[in-house]
Amino acid sequence: MTNTKKKLLIIEDDEAILFSLKKKLELIPEIQIFSALNGEEGLKIAIDETPDLILLDIVLPKMNGLEMLKKFRQKNPSKDVKVIILSNLSNTNVEAEAVELGVKMYIIKADWKLEDVITKVKESLEI
Repeated sequence: MTNTKKKLLIIEDDEAILFSLKKKLELIPEIQIFSALNGEEGLKIAIDETPDLILLDIVLPKMNGLEMLKKFRQKNPSKDVKVIILSNLSNTNVEAEAVELGVKMYIIKADWKLEDVITKVKESLEI
């Protein structure tokens, strides 16, 4: 039997947020979840696994989210991997750069509830 699960990579350094997201998303059987606490680790997993969707924080240790995304896009130029930025950083320059890198959506954490993020993940993965 082929594994038809959608791959989701969550790169988030706030362990409480990461835990909450994983806990909710693990309830969706169609999703296989990978996670990283920093940009370097996230980049390695993204290259190794080629996820269908990346939930990406901007402010990360070792390598920020945009830097990680630039390096990933160099290795995997196809825009098939969807990216949703999940950040506390509200900055139009950063948002513009994210859009240039093919980011599907930019979510400011303070403005969204966990359930809203889960809904956006499901919509992005078409499940």
